Amino acid sequence: MPQQASQSGNQTMIRTGNDYIESIRGRNLNVYLFGERIAEPADHPIIRPSINAVAKTYDLAQSNPELGAAWSPYINERINRFLHIAESPEDLVLQNKMQRRLGQLTGTCFQRCVGMDALNALHSVTFEIDTAHGSDYHERFRNFVAMTQTAGYVIGGAMTDVKGDRSKAPHQQSDPDLYVHVTRRTDEGVYVSGAKAHQTGCVNSHWIVIMPTVRLGEADDDYAIVGAIPGDAKGMT
Repeated sequence: MPQQASQSGNQTMIRTGNDYIESIRGRNLNVYLFGERIAEPADHPIIRPSINAVAKTYDLAQSNPELGAAWSPYINERINRFLHIAESPEDLVLQNKMQRRLGQLTGTCFQRCVGMDALNALHSVTFEIDTAHGSDYHERFRNFVAMTQTAGYVIGGAMTDVKGDRSKAPHQQSDPDLYVHVTRRTDEGVYVSGAKAHQTGCVNSHWIVIMPTVRLGEADDDYAIVGAIPGDAKGMT
């Protein structure tokens, strides 16, 4: 029997595949397919199969919670395993078994793997940065993870830049937007511009985590940016 979306604090958690599909409807995304702007990606016959594959990641957590879900110490509640920060070798084994089962169920990419890997990598990296520099990235990261777990969001991973002339570093490109980079810094945060290539599932994600894709030097400081952007943020295409 399908379960209803539950309340976690003041936020309704996305629990089932149907919950997920409704959560991405009506976002007014700036999405183009074959040169045509798509009014509602959730109902488009070419896009919808990939959305159905993501929905399976939620339904597996309901039908087989030992495989598709995990207990979160961040919010003290059971969450989808794709939002879980691995705490043991067993967690890593279960991640792999979950992905294998979803491949069997969908026969295609289910689009949440890079986001899951990004969260786990950033948990370690932000901790190490704070230890070395006394910054507060890890606390801010943990708050972001708790927010996404509370809501049950899909996190898309945007890593691969367009690159342009691959013999040149990011700061040497004729067009700076061939790599995502910081364009302005304020007390409230940073503004970014640039393109990412073939980022599977980003149309179907609630949040998109941007990450560098190549080795960066000191002159590439503006390109050394990792951050999370809402999938329906103004200025996104």
